[in-house]
Amino acid sequence: MRILIVGAGGVGSAAARIAVRRDFFEALVIADHDASRPQALVAELDDARVVGDMVDASDASSVEGLIRRHGITHVLNAVDPRFVMPIFSGCFAAGATYLDMAMSLSQRHPDRPYELTGVKLGDEQFAQDERWRQEGRLALVGIGVEPGLSDVFARYAEDELFSEIDELGVRDGANLVVEGYDFAPSFSIWTTIEECLNPPVVYEEDRGWYTTAPFSEPEVFDFPEGIGSVECVNVEHEEVLLMPRWTRARRVTFKYGLGDEFIEVLKVLHKLGLDRTEPVTVKGVQVSPRDVVAACLPDPATLGERMTGKTCAGVWVTGKGKDGRPRSTYLYHVADNERTMAEYNSQAVVWQTAINPVIALELLARGTWSGAGVLGPEAFDARPFLDLLAAPAPAGYGSPWGIQEKPLP
Repeated sequence: MRILIVGAGGVGSAAARIAVRRDFFEALVIADHDASRPQALVAELDDARVVGDMVDASDASSVEGLIRRHGITHVLNAVDPRFVMPIFSGCFAAGATYLDMAMSLSQRHPDRPYELTGVKLGDEQFAQDERWRQEGRLALVGIGVEPGLSDVFARYAEDELFSEIDELGVRDGANLVVEGYDFAPSFSIWTTIEECLNPPVVYEEDRGWYTTAPFSEPEVFDFPEGIGSVECVNVEHEEVLLMPRWTRARRVTFKYGLGDEFIEVLKVLHKLGLDRTEPVTVKGVQVSPRDVVAACLPDPATLGERMTGKTCAGVWVTGKGKDGRPRSTYLYHVADNERTMAEYNSQAVVWQTAINPVIALELLARGTWSGAGVLGPEAFDARPFLDLLAAPAPAGYGSPWGIQEKPLP
């Protein structure tokens, strides 16, 4: 296996740091628009299998050329979702397997954005499913942590824990604190603005996909391992578009623990138009307001040494267990920033995102996972993934996951 990671930011760097401890690949190319970032990472890793290069992720032909030049077999997209389609197309043209952690962008309904879906997350990719199938090529989409590990949990819950599922409720919360900053998101602010200010999507079996207003349906969720109670709200996310395609859940939701301050900042950015991606002219220069916001905030990849706390990703599953009795279970994974910084020099949020595509790549290299078309994580057997995640090194990745029984809703 010859891997290309597009993007040497927080998640791409964390993926490389995780991957070099494994022996399932023969070459790893790290590419970015800024040549200095891959070069610095290559020097840090000091692994003969790893090299750096440059790429324009907005240009499918640039991606295709890089794949062909290095004989790449598998591409991991680790950049903002606005670059999904050029990388996706470049992979298809070059005959490589494609993996991403966020899917093609949505477009809200022109008349009723808080009731009806327009173009949904991933629609552009799923429209090409038959094309990928006919060529016998695989695009494994949404294989980060959320989406990704959460979707693996959903598959596991349906196969091994539940006979009927009323709701798959993805719940994400943290108690992370960044010292020295009044406002410092732990993940890409560009992506965070995109998913938090778009109309959230909900799935119901008898209604299909529909939308609500941003930050709707607040609930307090009690997260494990000392994180505690966090208020979570509806946010647009890929799981709601992925899980119904491969599971029989009657309802699918995604709620994120943002906090009042974070929500207020996002609302102000929206009110001022600073969430817009369309360029505006400033003293004769064309700039995107959202890019300006991102440039004014610290790079999430650099926050690890100032950060303390844990982050939790998981799925709250309700329905009937295999014994036919009502069941309410939270399947989860917690990343502790102190541990991820000490062991991988990566802060918890980006590390927790990055470990999952690396595990998927290893399962593909082994032949444990295989397929053709545009597929989500739910399309594959969950147990080998979860076993590899939890097994101690060197056999596995040494990052256990948990199951917590909760009161019936």
